[in-house]
Amino acid sequence: MDFNVKKLASDAGVFFTRAVQFTEEKLGQAEKTELDAHFENLLARADCTKNWTEKIFRQTEVLLQPNPIDHTGARIEEFLFEKLDRKVPSRTTNGELLGQYMLDAAKDFGPGTPYGSTLIKVGECQRRLGGGEREFMQTSAINFLTPLRNFLDGDWRTISKERRLLENRRLDLDACKARLKKAKLAEAKAAYEGEAAPNFQETRPRNYVLSASASALWSEEVDKAEHELRVAQTEFDRQAEVTRLLLEGISSTHVNHLRCLHEFVEAQAIYYNQCHQYMMDLQKELGSSDGDVYPNAFTVNPAPSSSASPSTAATLPVVPIAGAVSTSSPEADTLKIEEVQPPATGTRKAKVLYDYDAADTSEMSLLADELITVYTVPGMDPDWLVGERGNQKGKVPVTYLELLS
Repeated sequence: MDFNVKKLASDAGVFFTRAVQFTEEKLGQAEKTELDAHFENLLARADCTKNWTEKIFRQTEVLLQPNPIDHTGARIEEFLFEKLDRKVPSRTTNGELLGQYMLDAAKDFGPGTPYGSTLIKVGECQRRLGGGEREFMQTSAINFLTPLRNFLDGDWRTISKERRLLENRRLDLDACKARLKKAKLAEAKAAYEGEAAPNFQETRPRNYVLSASASALWSEEVDKAEHELRVAQTEFDRQAEVTRLLLEGISSTHVNHLRCLHEFVEAQAIYYNQCHQYMMDLQKELGSSDGDVYPNAFTVNPAPSSSASPSTAATLPVVPIAGAVSTSSPEADTLKIEEVQPPATGTRKAKVLYDYDAADTSEMSLLADELITVYTVPGMDPDWLVGERGNQKGKVPVTYLELLS
């Protein structure tokens, strides 16, 4: 083992000198070389960039992987695969897992049953949503998270290293300045004492010789300190220029992160548009089959079988419409709400479950928890009822109501 004692002692001396200089600066007992205003602004801008980039990076990770436990496990898995130089496997999203559970449940309940068939439709939609989420996560990780991580793990580490080196060079420079200042003061003192005429009547006239020798020694010390100061100044200037170039590169980092931010927003917009389209398609698919799933949607006590007597099903009263020959007549498609008259008896009260905004003049807006009067008419879509509230009348969706007995 090559153990260099001289180098160890030299390093220890440099470290001690820097520590003394740093301590004296903090106590206000030593002067400190100040950087120019432009350099200080570059340092402040770099620190601000690092802090906010780190916060945005961490929070984006939380957005893409909300569960902290899953997030930690995913990071560990990615770290291990990266060290093994292997591709990270694609993980199942929560939406895909929910969709798979629904599909498995539909097999047990029976795909031909109303509940089972609906579970299949919803489960497939959840799987598509989960697939879109996985694609969004992968795209965001590549186009947004990776550049931010590269800056924090690469560029910023280099900047931090050079800044620490610059601070060490500054401490060395200020220590050399302090050493030169002390040497000059000592030289001036020795020169002043040497100018005095020697008193040969004294018992020790050698004091004059010693004083002249000390003056020469301090002169050499001043020359040595000046040389060390020039070397320290050169090293400090060189390191300051290197650090300045790195700090000025923060501007290009901002440009790169701006481009990545645009890509992240684009990926997010695509993802949410896909989710919206998937849900709209699912709503249409479920809406087209509501008549099969809920054959007696407006029945308070639905009959257990088709053979049950009509008296066992208490339904809402049917209001006849002038000119309507049958429920399948063409006039049913052009139902005019203003011409509908409520029945004399048998109307039902209904409680509104959710707020609803009317889509057109034939519908009536609803407020949650209010009570309205409802009834049905022949030829109307089974998903709708006619509702009345004071002088207002219009179609209302059944799914927003709770029929009261």
